[in-house]
Amino acid sequence: MDGLLMSSLVGATVAIAGTGLGGMIALSVARPSRRFLSGSLSFSAGLMIAVVCFDILPEAFLIAGMGIGLLGVVAGVFLVAVCDELIQSYPAKNGGKISQEYKRAGIFMGMVIALHNFPEGLAIGSGFSAFESYGLGLSLVIGIHDISEGVAMAIPMSLGGMGRLKVLIIAFFAGIPTGVGAISGYLLGDISHLFVSVSLGFAGGAMLYLILGELMPKSRDVYKGRISGFLAVLGAIAGIVMSGLI
Repeated sequence: MDGLLMSSLVGATVAIAGTGLGGMIALSVARPSRRFLSGSLSFSAGLMIAVVCFDILPEAFLIAGMGIGLLGVVAGVFLVAVCDELIQSYPAKNGGKISQEYKRAGIFMGMVIALHNFPEGLAIGSGFSAFESYGLGLSLVIGIHDISEGVAMAIPMSLGGMGRLKVLIIAFFAGIPTGVGAISGYLLGDISHLFVSVSLGFAGGAMLYLILGELMPKSRDVYKGRISGFLAVLGAIAGIVMSGLI
């Protein structure tokens, strides 16, 4: 029970604090540039792709073998792709050109972040179920990543004319699925090492889809300069260093 309490508290705290802090940072920037938004998306993408490839997936393969881990990866990619398609097909209201475009981009980003925060929580809960130190280390990395996600979500919402309080509330609420996922990952992960491996693989697959299918393309759409590439590399280096410390 102590492990369950710790995994749920840590999972909820790091995600809510991370996305909320990111939202506050974004709102403190008076007139964020496209370069700033692109850079925050790229850094976040680089950070998490390193964590996925150098930490989450190797751990999934180590626990129960590559086949079981890859089964989780495929399931994660498939489910998130289906949800992504449903979100994109939802009709949007027509509004004021650029501001409406920014608002929709921010809301969509928030939905995607909330969606993939659940498998992030699964990774945290599964990590606590396997090794407590691993769960704590992974929570730290994901919490830092969530700050950049909060920035990426809040800036377009703010530019779209959404009120500051509403932006902050959405940013905080986007982190809640991580706590739910942490509880689920801990409870189910304690049943079988196979489930731990599948859970970690699922989280890794979901993150890979969102990194390569959402964050990186959006970063290049927002700003065409080289800053997105440099910050993606910097984020990847930071993720590798953090993975080595877990």
